[in-house]
Amino acid sequence: MRVHSLCWFLIFFTCVLFGQEPTDPKATEDWSRPPVIVTPVETIWPRPSDAFVLLDDKICAWSKLDGTPIAWTNENGVITVKPGTGNIISSHKFEDCHLHIEWRSPVIVKGEGQGRGNSGVFLQSIYEVQVLDSYNNETYYNGQAGSIYKQQAPLANACSKPGEWNVYDIIYKAPKYDIKGDKIQSGYITVIHNGIVIHNNTLIHGTTPFIGYPKNPVHRGAPIMLQDHSDLVSYRNIWVRRL
Repeated sequence: MRVHSLCWFLIFFTCVLFGQEPTDPKATEDWSRPPVIVTPVETIWPRPSDAFVLLDDKICAWSKLDGTPIAWTNENGVITVKPGTGNIISSHKFEDCHLHIEWRSPVIVKGEGQGRGNSGVFLQSIYEVQVLDSYNNETYYNGQAGSIYKQQAPLANACSKPGEWNVYDIIYKAPKYDIKGDKIQSGYITVIHNGIVIHNNTLIHGTTPFIGYPKNPVHRGAPIMLQDHSDLVSYRNIWVRRL
């Protein structure tokens, strides 16, 4: 854990201990140190034989939260957010896994900060790895592309240019609970963004809310969720290996 992250966590722990939950989203923004910018490398990950396919040119294993078909556009295995139609979830539930997912921010740049190419990949539907156009785009560091949202900034900014594809390979170890509902093991996550390690077995403190601090509700396996944040973010070539 880096020093500035430790300081942020100590502030979080102190506020939680004394019941001081923030109501301003800026209270959990980290502006302490910008991740170094690293030139992305072209990565080609052949799909393993035991991978569970969630999206390709033949399969779209996604639905709305209520189980009805998605309203996002789907063209030859590329799905794109249709603003206002809501988040979508995978047809199957996952815990420990290796998730491969490719995403692209809009080629026409609009907005800045969090208003530019914003979406998100949620493990077990509650732990967000941020999707954002972070190419020459300043925002709080624990909210840029590849961050564990509002918890941990990435080690590097490896974001591709707008309109170019980004690749996330996410190795996720889910938190564990005993039969009484007590948390006995925290979750951890490793993220490789465009061939660059941006999280190395990073601790997940809990949920990743926009306002307030992480919570730790009891949960089991749950779908992967993709976020409709009203930006035209596209996804393709999504597969999962259970670990």
